Amino acid sequence: MGLVLSFIKLLCLLIIQLSFLADGDGIGLNYGLVADNLPAPPQVISLVKSRNVAKIRIFEPNHGVLDALQNSGIEVIIGTLNADIANIANDPNFAKDWVQNNIVPYAPTVKIRAISLGNEVNPGDLGSMLQALKNLDNAVKATGFSIPVTTTIGVYLLASSYPPSQGDFSEAAKPGMQQVSGFLASNGYPIMVTTYPYFAYAGDPEHVPLQYALINSSDIVVKDGDLGYANLFDAMVDGVYAAMDKVGGGAVEVVVCESGWPSKGNGDFTTTTLAQTYNQNLVRHVTSSGTPRKPGNKVETYIFAIFNEDQKSPGVEQNFGLYNPDMTEVYHIDF
Repeated sequence: MGLVLSFIKLLCLLIIQLSFLADGDGIGLNYGLVADNLPAPPQVISLVKSRNVAKIRIFEPNHGVLDALQNSGIEVIIGTLNADIANIANDPNFAKDWVQNNIVPYAPTVKIRAISLGNEVNPGDLGSMLQALKNLDNAVKATGFSIPVTTTIGVYLLASSYPPSQGDFSEAAKPGMQQVSGFLASNGYPIMVTTYPYFAYAGDPEHVPLQYALINSSDIVVKDGDLGYANLFDAMVDGVYAAMDKVGGGAVEVVVCESGWPSKGNGDFTTTTLAQTYNQNLVRHVTSSGTPRKPGNKVETYIFAIFNEDQKSPGVEQNFGLYNPDMTEVYHIDF
């Protein structure tokens, strides 16, 4: 009986992993709501569908957006607020209520890709992350739905990322990431990562070539053993894979849940031409190939963001959108 149960558990895990990988191709969009002038969610979902984009990410379970997603066929990553991480970790009933209020009413009619506990969590959040993941995962499983539960980190948690094979989490982040990666690996769930070559380029243009940052070069810029990197996006993703490997999560898939380039806000570093070039190259790249470390795995990627958001911090933060709030294009991207 024990062998049979072990086989069934392994088979279920394999099915989850295969279904995750089967849906991994393609580009998604981040649907941010930090603005007071955005169109109604049904209009936005119609816009997304009209562009043949089948995936979006939202940062909290906004019921207006989830209502608009019903029966749309669009897949969604749903985030929780960072402030909810401690509550979910400390109180299983809070986790159950969160799932009952935000997942159960929508799971039958909305394709929920994953639930992300928080966004760009810091080492302090990681201290309670394992228990939070377990509580939320148990709450989801109790409903009978199969939805991956994960978290979202930024590449800033890496103390080393160059060359990519030397990717390693900081000492502050490593204990928490060891726990998180073990949970994700045992369940076949992905890790969500925000990856912005723009910030690396704008922060050090003397040492980061523009074409390398824009995914606009065919020449190898970084040589890492037998692997060669022609763009910074791949180097960043593989740096995370290397770091995950060092904490026992080498089999965990990396999903880039945010990447983009602002169209204004920082002088010559931010123009519509640069933003269009980066995002168009990103679409072409991730829909056609993997990274040097994982050449057979296309990186599921979500562009930030659908709209410019006027209530974000002034400057570049307000100018990552592909669209203005009136739904006119800031610049065109072919999906």
